[in-house]
Amino acid sequence: MGALAQKQRKQMNLPLRPAGPDTVRALLAWYDAERRHLPWRYGPRRKADPYRVWLSEIMLQQTTVKAVVPYFEKFVARWPTVADLAAASQDEVLQMWAGLGYYSRARNLKACADTVAAKYDGVFPPTEAELRDLPGIGPYTAAAIAAIAYGHKATPVDGNIERVIARLFSVRQPLPKSKPEIKRLAATLTPSKRAGDYAQAMMDLGAQICSPKRPSCLMCPLQQDCAAHAHGIAETLPIKTAKAARPNRYGHAFLVLREDGAVLLRRRPEAGLLGGMLEVPSTDWGDVLPPEKDARRAAPVTTRWWAVPTPVVHVFTHFKLELMVHRALVPVDATLTFWAEQERCVWVKRRDLHAAALPSLMRKVIAHALEETSLEAAE
Repeated sequence: MGALAQKQRKQMNLPLRPAGPDTVRALLAWYDAERRHLPWRYGPRRKADPYRVWLSEIMLQQTTVKAVVPYFEKFVARWPTVADLAAASQDEVLQMWAGLGYYSRARNLKACADTVAAKYDGVFPPTEAELRDLPGIGPYTAAAIAAIAYGHKATPVDGNIERVIARLFSVRQPLPKSKPEIKRLAATLTPSKRAGDYAQAMMDLGAQICSPKRPSCLMCPLQQDCAAHAHGIAETLPIKTAKAARPNRYGHAFLVLREDGAVLLRRRPEAGLLGGMLEVPSTDWGDVLPPEKDARRAAPVTTRWWAVPTPVVHVFTHFKLELMVHRALVPVDATLTFWAEQERCVWVKRRDLHAAALPSLMRKVIAHALEETSLEAAE
């Protein structure tokens, strides 16, 4: 582009050059020099292990890189291949996943590993269509594996890439309605060669430079291509439709501590929130807190209960939960009530709780109840 054309574009508040092949070259040059070093990556111009790409992408859904890295390293140390993971039990996988949240991902992880081991002899299929047929793999993850692990011309669009494209092309239609247009624009830039590096470069650019707030435009290798920067609106994009207020739910939880130091836990149903995980027995979670006398009918043992003064508060994606916690100390031969659904209950020694498949909410409940017990003993 000549100097006159650049001057005219600047006067019209347009980027100095429209996004295109030069944009991709600039981005890849930046990635070669500035890429993040992550345990599932193999470096520029090298194909990654499909197993590690898949595992990292599933873990990264709704979770930060910082939180994922130690979990990823534990998983690949224990299960180096998808065949190793398929040979594990679901309980083992849930135990290793505990604390990472969104537990349906862990169940799908195991189901996907089983399918790849049985149907594909432990090798992930290379095409997006085949990958999308696997449990827990949607369009984004299929495109990421196809591009990063197999070098195919595929276009994964995560939150970071979505933001970069919205700004690069100044997409002003609010999300989520603009998703198809952003996906189309992203595909216009995907190169035939180094598609995996390009996808990871876009992810890194969004995470490190083109951040949601206060983007570092002066450091961005795509500044002269960015329409939002030219218009001075980069920080306002992408526009998001206001979310509905998160509702509150309430319930009662019952922490039973046996005299030998064991804690009573119950396995949740496979389907639904926290499916297959262990929990402190509780009432249903509803819009209104049940009266204490009614809640006690769902208690797992008939004994004397003490109510912990303050509730445990936990925020899920779609609602905020407040649990009133009740605790009891029972003898070793205590009999569980009908309401405890005995076939789903298990006693776990306190020293073994760290290895149990407990979601973070239930670890909060146990810690809250045991802390109050310790405080009372000290008084």
